Amino acid sequence: MQDRTIAQPAAGIEVVGTTNKVLKNTYLLLAMSLAFSALTAYLARGAAPINPWVFLGGFIGLSFLTQILANSAWGLLAVFGFTGFVGFAIGPLLNALMQSSAGSAIVMQALGGTAFIFLGLSAYALTTKKDFSFLSGFITAGAIVLLLGIVAVLVFEMPTLHLVLSGAFMLFSSAIILFQTGQIINGGERNYIIATITLYASIYNIFISLLHILMAFSGDD
Repeated sequence: MQDRTIAQPAAGIEVVGTTNKVLKNTYLLLAMSLAFSALTAYLARGAAPINPWVFLGGFIGLSFLTQILANSAWGLLAVFGFTGFVGFAIGPLLNALMQSSAGSAIVMQALGGTAFIFLGLSAYALTTKKDFSFLSGFITAGAIVLLLGIVAVLVFEMPTLHLVLSGAFMLFSSAIILFQTGQIINGGERNYIIATITLYASIYNIFISLLHILMAFSGDD
């Protein structure tokens, strides 16, 4: 009886320790990934824009590759391959926007808005420690709908649909941030590599969506 009483607190401490370790590793790798993306975006500032279909294929392909390699040392290289590719792809767009004062303001507003949304949602999930598993169905259905929406925008080039899609991506990515952070806190996610690329993709989608929305309302889109 005594052994059981002692073992239960010990097990609880071990779980908390594992959760804290996953959180620490996730946020550390996420910060490094964002910095690496910023570097590759800077290096690509004079490059030609990447074809949207090539970007879509690279984004999906490299994210799947990272998940496949997530349990090996190659997973870390895959993370930087994925985030570096994304940064390189948006470099020309950011460079074009930064050439004017209006464009620079839009980029800064999008960065500020993205940081505010991510930090706010993360803080809410961390402080409340809620289980957001109920969002899994919404996320699965949303991923399918949004993928079809992306294909429709690329094929038919409809500005209005693009704007609607940007708003939908912001809601979708916000749900993923809550879900993924909740999974880490409540023991549903123990692989910090998968957690990192999930949060990174959400941050990227929010940032790009805000850029498109702000550009549309400013008349620069």
